[in-house]
Amino acid sequence: MISRTKCIGAVEIGTSKVSVLIGELSQSRTLHIIGVGECQSRGVIKGAVVDFKAASEATTAALMAAEQNAGTHIDEVYLAQTGGHLEGFYNEAAVNVSAADNMVSELDIDTVCRLAKSKNLPEGRMVVHHLRRPYRLDGRIVPDPMHLVGQRLEAGYWTVHGPEGKIADNIHVIRSFSLNVTELILSSMAAGAILATPEDRQNGVLVIDVGAGTTDFVLYRDGSAQMTGVVPVGGGHLTNDISLGLRLTEGQAEKLKLRYGRGTIVTKDRSEKVWLNGDFAIGDRQFSRHGIEQITSARVWEIFEVVKKKLGPAFSPEKTAAGVILTGGTAKLPGIDEAAAKVLGVQARLGEAPGWVAENLRDPGFSGVLGLLQYGLSSRAETASAPRRKAAGWVGKLFAIA
Repeated sequence: MISRTKCIGAVEIGTSKVSVLIGELSQSRTLHIIGVGECQSRGVIKGAVVDFKAASEATTAALMAAEQNAGTHIDEVYLAQTGGHLEGFYNEAAVNVSAADNMVSELDIDTVCRLAKSKNLPEGRMVVHHLRRPYRLDGRIVPDPMHLVGQRLEAGYWTVHGPEGKIADNIHVIRSFSLNVTELILSSMAAGAILATPEDRQNGVLVIDVGAGTTDFVLYRDGSAQMTGVVPVGGGHLTNDISLGLRLTEGQAEKLKLRYGRGTIVTKDRSEKVWLNGDFAIGDRQFSRHGIEQITSARVWEIFEVVKKKLGPAFSPEKTAAGVILTGGTAKLPGIDEAAAKVLGVQARLGEAPGWVAENLRDPGFSGVLGLLQYGLSSRAETASAPRRKAAGWVGKLFAIA
């Protein structure tokens, strides 16, 4: 009997929506997207589950829709991780090459990596990702030091960690659908996997995913991720600002944001008015177009300023030749690329999905879950070619990204 192909599920539980993609992994290790499911998110604020029942119901609806669309069941799930509860730090280590002939061995590499990842975490927190920066041998960058000759080997890791309870909440939401989570993947890394080319990563690129409740970012340099982070502010805050500033309901504010919101101010005439509904019915009102742009651009500017502050000295325009790639639902806001360019001092552009992605999935709001699926494929390929060490604990597999 011929076994069926493996079906991978990519799940992103966001503040505004839950997205699910199902990819079919063939024996030739090619991936075909065969199922799509979406549902309005509930019970999730800024990437954290605050109402387990509501979050589970929304996620289950999206999973069921994806499986029905695919006509098959999911075998394993790759789950995106975001939220203000995630933090990161950098730690590095160095060892002297042990062999008499100064040829780097597997033991040298294992030792320096173990030491670089050995920094203790605060109580109640656990590792989500270890992101290794390029090795250095006698001060020079080397992709793989094995069998090279040198005296001093260095390795450094950006370690992302979060509270065990909040990470467990996301996993249990998936388990409520009788599925296990194979791997947790940072939302920023997922977006970077699908949007940043190898050339971008080598030259230096900053990928920023502006969602509804959070803004995730990852900085690449010398071909690998240098730093990631999460800002607990997103497109929903633009809506809230309009709601408070113009005394509107959230639904009305969202309508104005989508129609007239901008990342930069372009309306010169402060007297220019726009209608809330445009039907001139009872309750329809006029608002200053300049005022709406002023509200949204101020919040957009603030988001990029916070990202820049979090990056600190790790980011410099001179070492980010490929500029900024913007994605996420809020990245569709007109002028947001101009705002990013002004704040960060480099060129900025809206990320484009690869050519193989179907038209209905090319919206920036799907970048994260698309990258998640691609990440799942590469993880399985790595697992097949070499064993990967499992992290201890109930949470399942949390892998070091090399």
